[in-house]
Amino acid sequence: MSLQQFAETHAVTNQVPSLDGANLYRLDLPLQEWIRRFGGGWAELQLDAYGALAGGPLMAAGFLANENKPLFKSHDRYGQRIDLVEFHPAYHQLMQSAIEHGIPSLPWTDPRPGAQVARAGLNYLHNQSEAGNACPLTMPYASVATLRLQPELAAKWLPKVLSRQYDPRNLPMEQKTGVTIGMAMTEKQGGTDVRANTTRAVAVAAAGPGQAYELVGHKWFCSAPMCDAFLTLAQTDKGLSCFLLPRHRPDGTRNQFYIQRLKNKLGNWANASSEVEYRGALAWMVGDEGRGVASIIEMVALTRFDCMIGSSSLMRQALTQAIHHCAHRQVGGRVLVEQPLMQNVLADLALESEAALALTMRMGHALDQPDNEQEQQFARLVTAIGKFWICKRAPNMIAEASECLGGAGYVEDSILPRLYREAPVNSIWEGSGNVQCLDVLRALSKEPGVLDALFAELGDGHGDVRLKAQIDKLKSGFADTDDIQYRARQLTEEVAVTLQAKLLLEAGNAAVSDAFIASRLQGQGGRVYGTLPRGVDVAALLLRSAPQSA
Repeated sequence: MSLQQFAETHAVTNQVPSLDGANLYRLDLPLQEWIRRFGGGWAELQLDAYGALAGGPLMAAGFLANENKPLFKSHDRYGQRIDLVEFHPAYHQLMQSAIEHGIPSLPWTDPRPGAQVARAGLNYLHNQSEAGNACPLTMPYASVATLRLQPELAAKWLPKVLSRQYDPRNLPMEQKTGVTIGMAMTEKQGGTDVRANTTRAVAVAAAGPGQAYELVGHKWFCSAPMCDAFLTLAQTDKGLSCFLLPRHRPDGTRNQFYIQRLKNKLGNWANASSEVEYRGALAWMVGDEGRGVASIIEMVALTRFDCMIGSSSLMRQALTQAIHHCAHRQVGGRVLVEQPLMQNVLADLALESEAALALTMRMGHALDQPDNEQEQQFARLVTAIGKFWICKRAPNMIAEASECLGGAGYVEDSILPRLYREAPVNSIWEGSGNVQCLDVLRALSKEPGVLDALFAELGDGHGDVRLKAQIDKLKSGFADTDDIQYRARQLTEEVAVTLQAKLLLEAGNAAVSDAFIASRLQGQGGRVYGTLPRGVDVAALLLRSAPQSA
């Protein structure tokens, strides 16, 4: 008897077709609609082109960049200190694509109406293929606001910060076609409390804004240490001040910037985060002496905005994978997406994803109107609200999406584990949850007009009695100042879901807004995903958020 007949033990059936090569823009109807709604429709051809890249070659590059983590090289073969971080070519492919398509630069180089929204859309697509580039792409984008505080530094650096040429070479900025900017703020003893920083800055000659200083100290987190320069904080005789610290001195020699080690992180594997020391590192003061936090605040709205984009995009990719899987996988002779309980879960996830996208794009719309006082007050508040809420919702939402794939969602062949590892960092970057909520209270109590701007945005409920009741509840909540810090998270959450409900209602898709209001405002939903109340049009929700055919 031959055993050859048993060489193949089973036929491979009931498997989900690959999404490799899908155009992430074309398959995402909510993204298309929210981009157009807030004035970014003129960039549709660019978004479509980037959607094809993000779902195809960049998606493949994301897997390679995570499988081949960055390596720190402290010395060269001759024993000379070099402090270099080496990356897999896939990482450079991702960075090059993003920079060439203007993700760090578009709103500054083409500041037409809707530019922030269009740029958010591009970033939203890029992050779905790989979020590890977020920091070295966000920092050049956000640093513009701070660098402009010091015109002579801005004139030298911004043309190359905003260049669409990616140049990863370790050379003085004068010899490069484009540069990237990193950030080094926090220290061991302070963390979020940057005023506890001990790094010292001593003037080389004259003191004050734009002048040269030498810095001595350490930084516990330096994001993206391969960058060409870093915005950092150090103490002078007048207090904490902001500096631009390049990797090279004007004479072309390396600056006294030393990488101690790379962080071994939960996720964000493709990006390098590090501990560094300054041993007399040359840097230039940005903004007023002793006003370092105020100088950095100039870019905080933008970096927090990118945290919103980052979490929203991770949620969307998780949703795409979950719906696609369930549309093809059979259990008990029926595809999962046709089964009522799974429909409830997927529809709930779809609501979460679109609500996050709506608030993110509304924030982009506010940033597109720098001369509108109402919009700027709105942005001042909503950067903290949106950053807190969307980033908090992402990990649980992605975990639920992963569960829709069963065991297949728990193995590294799928993108879901990477999305899940990536999600928590957006809550930590640019201030943790408590920092955001206390900042909400600070804005409301110390900045005139901010609370009025919020309720002007919310309006009277747009004819929906449920939303009106929620708005009235919010007004009462803010009027009651007893234990308000204790209640800061509760209040911030309530504002976030109310804003999301208003945006969804205003957009005019009743299936989406009714389901969101019933489950998030009226309390008819449960404490986990998949507990939408009866009467929700789950079929419409799933049809809307399912990956669309090209």
